[in-house]
Amino acid sequence: MSRFACCFKEHPGLPGFLNFTSFDYAQDMLYILIFAFSSLLLSVFSGCDRRDSFPNRPITFICPWGAGGGTDRISRQLAFRLEQELGVPVNVVNATGGGGVTGHSRGARARPDGYTITMVTVELNMLHWRGLTSISHEDFEPVMMVNQDAAAVFVRTDSQWKTLGELEQVIRDNPGKLKASGTAFGGIWHVALVGWLTTIGLQASDVTWIAMSGAAPSLQELMADGLDIVACSLPEAQVLLKADKIRCLGVMADRRLPGYPEISTFKELGVDWQVSTHRGIALPVGVSESRSLVIENAVARAAKSKEYLQYMGSTGAGAAAMPSEQYTRFLEKTDKAFGSIFAGPSFEGFQHKYGPMLFPAVLSALLGICLLACFASGSLRSTPDREEISRTAMLDMSILIGCVVLYILTAETLGFVLSAAVILLILFSRMRVKSKIAIPATVLLASFVYQLFAVGLRVPLPRGFLGW
Repeated sequence: MSRFACCFKEHPGLPGFLNFTSFDYAQDMLYILIFAFSSLLLSVFSGCDRRDSFPNRPITFICPWGAGGGTDRISRQLAFRLEQELGVPVNVVNATGGGGVTGHSRGARARPDGYTITMVTVELNMLHWRGLTSISHEDFEPVMMVNQDAAAVFVRTDSQWKTLGELEQVIRDNPGKLKASGTAFGGIWHVALVGWLTTIGLQASDVTWIAMSGAAPSLQELMADGLDIVACSLPEAQVLLKADKIRCLGVMADRRLPGYPEISTFKELGVDWQVSTHRGIALPVGVSESRSLVIENAVARAAKSKEYLQYMGSTGAGAAAMPSEQYTRFLEKTDKAFGSIFAGPSFEGFQHKYGPMLFPAVLSALLGICLLACFASGSLRSTPDREEISRTAMLDMSILIGCVVLYILTAETLGFVLSAAVILLILFSRMRVKSKIAIPATVLLASFVYQLFAVGLRVPLPRGFLGW
C-alpha cells in the first residue's frame, strides 16, 4: 500500500500535513508553528479596529480621462490638496478608454475600503443609457461635486469662420464635410455639438465626429489641421485661447461666464441650447461610514481652500462645493434628463443595440440549455451502481473550499502575500511536497504574483497591516 493510502488508513480524519506517520517530526512541527502563528495573527488583527488610523497608505485617485484635459488638471489640483489634508500620497491614475467606461467601471468596482476615489464626470449619467455599460451613479457613493463647466465651440484663429452663424452656413452647404471632436463618441462634448446642430434644424451626421480621449488631444489635432471644430469647455482651451491660436464662437451657457465676459452665449446668438459638464468625487458603494466621512471632510476642505479656488478662478473653471446629499439628488435628476435626451430621435444613432451584459446572458442561456439537456437525457439522475465519492476526495474538496474561505476572511487583515502564503503551504502539504521545496516555492510564488498584479498591472490587491 502506498504511503498516501497508509496515511489515511491510520488517520482518516486528519490532513496529511498533521499526520505524524507521513512526515518527519521536524517538518510536522514547522507546519504546526506556521498554522499557530497564522491563527494568532488572524485572531489578533481581526479584532482590531484600524479605522482610527485611516488613511495609513497611499490613495488611488482615478481620472477617467486623458492627461492634460480639464478633468485631469482638476483631479491633480485636488489630489495635491488632499495629500495635505489626509497626510498620505494621493496618486492620480488616468484610466482612459471606452468613452469613460474604463475609468468609471474601475472606480465603481474598486475595493470599498476608502483607498480608491474617482473623479466622476457627466458621462456617468450617459454611458448606461447608450448601452455601453451597466455602471451608473447608483454604483457610487457621491462625496462632493467640485466643478461645473459649460460647453463651447472653437475653431482655429486663421479659419474662415468668424462667427457661429458663418460656421452654421458652411455646415448647411457642406453636410458631412467638416470634422469635429472634443471627447469620445457620445461623450458630453459630442452631445453638446449634436444638440446645437439639431436645435438649428441640422442632422447629427452633418458634422463628422472623430472620437478622441479628451479635450487636450482634440485641441492638438485642431492646431495640426486634423480637425475643423472642437467642442469642449473654455477652461480646457484657455491656454490656446489666450495665445490667440483658437477662436471661441460661443458658449452654451444661460449667461456669460465671469472669466470670459467677452464671449457670447448661444442664447444671445439666437440658439436656445445650453449644456454643461459636471465633475465630482465619489467612492465605490460599501465604504464604511467613518471612512466616507474622513474623505468627505478632506474633499470639502480641499474644494473650499483658497489655493484651489484661486486655481479655478485663474483657469475660468466653475468651482463648486456641492455636498453629498445634494450631489446625489443632482445626479439622479441629471440621469433622468439624459435618459429622455438619448431616447429622442436626435440621439437614436448613439444607442448600442447590444449592451455589455449580452455575453454573460448568452453564456447563462447556454448553461441552462445544457442542464436541461442533461436532465432530459438522464445524465443528472442518480444510479444505484454509481461509485460513491471517496473520503479522500471529500477531504480534498473541503480543504479547497476552506482555502477560499480562509482567503476571504484573512486577506484584508493579513494582506495578499501572507494569506496567499498560508494557502500555498496548505496546498503544498496536501500534495506531499517536501518542506525544503514548499517553503521557498511559497515565498517566490506569493511575492511574484503580488509584484505582477499589484505593482506591474496595478491591480488593487489587499495590503493588510504590513502594507503587502
